[in-house]
Amino acid sequence: MKPLEDYLVVDFSQFLSGPSASLRLADMGARVIKIERSGVGDICRSLYTSNVIMNGESSVFHAINRNKESFEVDLKNPEDCKMVRELLAKADVMMHNFRPGVMERLGFDYASVQELNKDIIYASLSGYGVEGKGKGKPGQDLLLQSVTGLTWLSGNADSGPVAMGLSIVDMLAGSHLAQGILACLFRKAISGEGGRVEVSMIESAYDFQFETITTFMNDGGALPERTAKNNANAYLGAPYGIYKTANGFVSLAMGSVPVLAVLLECEALQAFTDPAEAFTKRDEIKTILAEHLLSRDTACWLGVLEPADIWCADVLNWQQLMEHDGFKALAMIQEVEMKDGYQYQTTRCPIRIDGELLTSAKGSPKLGQDNEEIINQFVNLKTGIHESQ
Repeated sequence: MKPLEDYLVVDFSQFLSGPSASLRLADMGARVIKIERSGVGDICRSLYTSNVIMNGESSVFHAINRNKESFEVDLKNPEDCKMVRELLAKADVMMHNFRPGVMERLGFDYASVQELNKDIIYASLSGYGVEGKGKGKPGQDLLLQSVTGLTWLSGNADSGPVAMGLSIVDMLAGSHLAQGILACLFRKAISGEGGRVEVSMIESAYDFQFETITTFMNDGGALPERTAKNNANAYLGAPYGIYKTANGFVSLAMGSVPVLAVLLECEALQAFTDPAEAFTKRDEIKTILAEHLLSRDTACWLGVLEPADIWCADVLNWQQLMEHDGFKALAMIQEVEMKDGYQYQTTRCPIRIDGELLTSAKGSPKLGQDNEEIINQFVNLKTGIHESQ
């Protein structure tokens, strides 16, 4: 039995941040019902990040909404709203990521939902929080990376601001929302008390940088300085970075420059004997390393460094990764199937509980595919009486 079996989550959220949180709850066994706009659904259904269309919809939607159900409604229609309220009266968790004020206008704010279900856990995710000048701004990942300092940590010194190649703030905020919901579910199991969870993307982005921001605040306000070449962390000295080899790339983490000088048979590095020079002269050291590592292929360098317990790794693309024995051993890929029989491969939940993988063969839902089942199970519009689960 999965830990969250028999818990019901009603999820109004769309795009990436909120649905990533409900995905994790679904992986842990919760029943997740997506409330989707009539005729349109989650905007992520048509939000294409590539030209990959799977079964008529975005690959992103399929990746982040597997293992869920779809309830298609018009929240401007009183009868549809009545059905949703019937559903919420039975729910353990309700979640959304609308901008502040939207749920109040629709009649699904915290106070209104509490009147239906006083013990519900009400979770909301916003871009900039519910107070201050930014509260009405769109919570879009690139914009949040830009205003929180994240773009000054990647790339080399002369690169200008560089965004991460993933919707990292979306995923972080979703993870934090799931953590808050799980904490409240734990409290509810003990005391029966519901609660309210609030997460903003901007706070998640700040928390993501707790190491670097703490350093900044206690270092006289000195801004992070990226290295001119092979930067991987603005606060770490040489050799930390990714270097080109004769046939690929190799990454080097923290390590002793004098030790590397010997192992790599690099005479020019032998001049750097003071440990402090790993930071104060890191551009010079990295330039020497970058030129020297071009002389042999990746396997050769790894064959020298790994036996000496130097922290290093090959740099794989996804094609190479999928063929790697270590990746295959983890069984990170699962095949899921939609109700119409369409099958696709995607990643699984990374968590193991009691040694078991948290997998599910249930694919993403077609818009409104579960309406009849949900209405029959939770709603009786003629009498207003909940039918038994």
